[in-house]
Amino acid sequence: MKYYSYFFITIFILFTQTLCAEEILDLGKNIFLEKGNCATCHTLNDAGSNADIGPNLNLIKPDVGRVVMAVTNGIGVMPAYEGILTSEEIEAVAVYVSEKSN
Repeated sequence: MKYYSYFFITIFILFTQTLCAEEILDLGKNIFLEKGNCATCHTLNDAGSNADIGPNLNLIKPDVGRVVMAVTNGIGVMPAYEGILTSEEIEAVAVYVSEKSN
């Protein structure tokens, strides 16, 4: 009986983490397409964007930290989004871009 309890707790934890991960990816995609307007400049297959002003994210495959830094502080002609997006939104779009470009 004790093992069944551990099994169900493990399944519950995995299920809720999956939901949280899906929610983060959904929020990140929404920010990429809408609030952050990233799709105007960047190509990312998952988002259906094929702009060529900024780097093609499918080719450079940035990690989460690189995206957080670029979105927060800006880089090149890309403006800084600190103060426009919350830290949670920046993290979500970074996770989305990193996950979907790799």
